[in-house]
Amino acid sequence: MFQKSFSKTYRNVDLSLIWQAWADVSNWPKWDKGLDYCEIKDEFRVGTRFILKPKDGQKVKITLHEVIENDKFTDTCQFVGAIMFDEHVLEETENGVKITNSIIVKGPLAFLWRHLVAKNVAKSMPAQTDNLVDYVRKLK
Repeated sequence: MFQKSFSKTYRNVDLSLIWQAWADVSNWPKWDKGLDYCEIKDEFRVGTRFILKPKDGQKVKITLHEVIENDKFTDTCQFVGAIMFDEHVLEETENGVKITNSIIVKGPLAFLWRHLVAKNVAKSMPAQTDNLVDYVRKLK
């Protein structure tokens, strides 16, 4: 198993606007600079599937595994011999909104997918989170 998390607390940002940006999957490339496009044809709820196309990568099929509005969501990507969970959590604190993103890869070939995919996704989490907050702040 592989697991890597990133957390940061932001002042002067509205938790509900972050949630709205997360739930607006088709517009993720506006703040996630590592994506060419995302296609979703259903509501942001458990079981919904969508396509995510990373820059310089293959299209990936993603499934929403857990969705708790204004709290957290987890999406999954199935690989041969492994599954990758991408958990996103919001927490209102006295210092601002804490955003935590965790990548978890499980399965007999987790070591392979960690090397091929997960380590790069984990490396992008700090910039991706900062870009999300900058994007949301401009929506006000």
